[in-house]
Amino acid sequence: MSKQLYTLEFPVRCSPSILYEFLSTPAGLGEWFAEKVDERDNIFYFGWNGSFDKAEVLESEENSFIRFRWLEAPQNEYFEFGIEKSEITNQTILVVKDFAEKKDIKDQALLWDHQVKDLFHRLGN
Repeated sequence: MSKQLYTLEFPVRCSPSILYEFLSTPAGLGEWFAEKVDERDNIFYFGWNGSFDKAEVLESEENSFIRFRWLEAPQNEYFEFGIEKSEITNQTILVVKDFAEKKDIKDQALLWDHQVKDLFHRLGN
């Protein structure tokens, strides 16, 4: 069964440049995404409970988005943090894109919701 792309959006009260730091640097990601984060040669090492998962940066644009691919994932799968501005409210929106089996999307969305709440706490939201 193949995984499918899904997208989640979270309004956030902070500037795109501050948010981007939390999404694209080891120090920022270590505040909310993983217990420990290191980066060498465009490979990020994410640590949870003593074990590490590795992800490469596929593409990024400062203050706009960063796309990662887990090294053990298929070539066409990735997870991405995007930053958009609402044209109507001028509010910053964090856009999370990820892949999951159709039956697992709801659980994965809840996990992202929990992670993003931790990020917002760190941002003072």
